[in-house]
Amino acid sequence: MQLEFLGTGAGVPAHFRNVTSIALRLLDELNSVWLFDAGEGTQIQMLSSSIRPRKIDKIFITHLHGDHIFGLPGLLASRSFQGGQDELTIYGPKGIKQFIETSLRMSQTHLTYPIKYTEIAPEGGLIFENKKMKVTAKPLDHKILSFGYRIDEKDQVGELQVDKLKALNVPAGPLYGRLKSGQDITLDDGQVIKSQDVIGPNKKGRSVVILGDTRKTDNALILAKDADVLVHESTYGQGEGKQARNHYHSTSLQAAEIAKQAHVGRLLLTHISARYAGKSANVLAYQARDIFENTRVVNDFDVFEIPYGTQHNTKPIKLDVTNEEDTQ
Repeated sequence: MQLEFLGTGAGVPAHFRNVTSIALRLLDELNSVWLFDAGEGTQIQMLSSSIRPRKIDKIFITHLHGDHIFGLPGLLASRSFQGGQDELTIYGPKGIKQFIETSLRMSQTHLTYPIKYTEIAPEGGLIFENKKMKVTAKPLDHKILSFGYRIDEKDQVGELQVDKLKALNVPAGPLYGRLKSGQDITLDDGQVIKSQDVIGPNKKGRSVVILGDTRKTDNALILAKDADVLVHESTYGQGEGKQARNHYHSTSLQAAEIAKQAHVGRLLLTHISARYAGKSANVLAYQARDIFENTRVVNDFDVFEIPYGTQHNTKPIKLDVTNEEDTQ
């Protein structure tokens, strides 16, 4: 599970930051990529990243402001031109279907794959679940309806304790598979081996929270509770609380307060205003670290590995950043 940031800017493209788009790479888990928002130029950004449009099978839109959706029509067309055949599901506020279908119709763009739309009720709720993942949405506090998304990986069955099996003279092969699947077995000598006795504790699933544009709100705290990673907007910095409130955005300090109160593992700040150009954006992280130490301002094309077991880890940790080609 990895987060790849295709755009980390606010409002309009800047020299060093494109507007918002975040990819959650689930190649090992589901062999797919989920995209969160698609600001103008998202498909251009993909040319310098590991993401390929045909691998994307879900797109989650936080809200309908242009810097979060203007890249969608072109991206959908490119996915078709590049041979995409599989169904794509798009989640977002009411109106996202009309925006996309109008754009495609007026440009006479015909797709080679079906789109399934899920327009989320204003109160949010559970919007997706399968055997491995579930996604929950909650409304935030912005000028228009804006959602935050929580992605929870379900707990995984523990590892087979091979040393125990060898000590019990269980032959390697199909019997291992039966035990792993939860079945008890009986050996030729009549000995019964219970699955629960040779499987380690369940591995706790990981959780990622990605928020749309918002002022500080209780729903952000609810979504972020005990998450491994919180991705929070940071349009404003210290001393700009009044401007943030007037424009329905957050400061880096407010994001840090949410991270601290929610006991998240790490805080990634994005949606950076062009006022904070180049290295000056790091000031937002320095401010936030006074409240929540494990904070980082992200840049376009940063990739973060989300390891297991990072819940409640508030100490600074080295995050893996890479742009290796996706060969899957």
